[in-house]
Amino acid sequence: MVIWDEKNECMSRDEIEQLQLERFQAVMNRVHKNVVHYRKTFDKLDIIAEDIRSLSDLEKIPFTTKEDLRDNYPYGMFAVPLREVVRIHSSSGTTGKPIVVGYTKNDIRMWSNLVARLMTAAGVTRDDLVQIAFGYGIFTGAFGMHYGAEAIGASVIPMSTGNTEKQIMIMQDYKTTVLVSTPGYALALAQRMEEVGVNPNALSLKVGLFGGEPWSEKMRAEIERRLMLSATDNYGLSEVIGPGVAGECSCKNGLHIYEDAFIPEIIDPETGKKLSPGAEGELVLTTLTKEAFPMVRYRTGDITSLNYAKCDCGRTLVRMQKVMRRSDDMLIIRGVNVFPAQIEEALFSVAEEKPPYQLIIERKGAMDNLEVVVEVTDKIFSLELQKQRSFVETVKKRINTQAGINVDVKLVEARSIPRHDGKITKVVDKRQI
Repeated sequence: MVIWDEKNECMSRDEIEQLQLERFQAVMNRVHKNVVHYRKTFDKLDIIAEDIRSLSDLEKIPFTTKEDLRDNYPYGMFAVPLREVVRIHSSSGTTGKPIVVGYTKNDIRMWSNLVARLMTAAGVTRDDLVQIAFGYGIFTGAFGMHYGAEAIGASVIPMSTGNTEKQIMIMQDYKTTVLVSTPGYALALAQRMEEVGVNPNALSLKVGLFGGEPWSEKMRAEIERRLMLSATDNYGLSEVIGPGVAGECSCKNGLHIYEDAFIPEIIDPETGKKLSPGAEGELVLTTLTKEAFPMVRYRTGDITSLNYAKCDCGRTLVRMQKVMRRSDDMLIIRGVNVFPAQIEEALFSVAEEKPPYQLIIERKGAMDNLEVVVEVTDKIFSLELQKQRSFVETVKKRINTQAGINVDVKLVEARSIPRHDGKITKVVDKRQI
């Protein structure tokens, strides 16, 4: 079994923890010196780097939250001057303001190495042709996977998202061996192949690396059966680095977290108390190698658990279970992070009132679909039919601008959305993942 970085992926637990402690002490010094937010936080609590004598002292440090990042928009959390930042990416935000992240040249090298690890663990080699069907742009997914594949020496096909017919043509003509996409889009490709009579056995696909949205073992089995490949999961988030935090090996029994670059913790999302190994809770991550945008005890909002047992693949790194839910109300639709508050704000701004509404998420075919059901109020009812249609289109456009996703909007009769004790369930998720 091939391991990309055996030195860092197969250390003893004592070696991992000693390296983490040394790197974390250095991180504490750097953020105190270079990031105003951390300096104010630490000074207020009389925390100094020298207080960190063991990893258990990590619990003395306050959490970093999404609110902290938004409050310091755009560059307030950077630990280096902009002249040292060679790349800027961002994630979506609940108020239309994204979370901005930066990378130095060394950060890009580290990022490439981390993604090379997860791609190698999944079975990618320098002989592969990797078709990337993530969107190239300000989000981190496509570029991160691109860098990792190039680090391995594989040939990259930067196809980006959409254009399903062309995706299939390129798979056939270019002899694609590795597919990178969301799991939902992988099923959409499979469905279209079946419709146009393309036999997956006639393709060269062997490995699929899927991320960006939750997916179950049932969905894995369906992708593998319909595309005739080995499907693996990987995990990352823009605020921490993008893809490259963790990835499955061929054992497919949890995602290896690269502990030389990140310290993972599991906390009770309600109390913030650290939980013991094996317990399910919210994942908290601390970066150990990031130069431009270090994160100390960042609350990811993702619910998982940690398994410290050695894996059959030989890696000693801790494994996290697949993330299937979150501690907050964030939804992941077609790989895009969406908060109900974004939808509500867009709807109310167009309606100039607060009509009753409900968000319904369903999987149509292989893709997620979000429908905004809005009850017709007296104000909306009084509009002419043409103006009602215009209202619907304006709401769609405003939501797309605010949340970065296309939705369906449907007007329904007053009081027709079901109530329970007089209240509407705002989000109804009907996906069977």
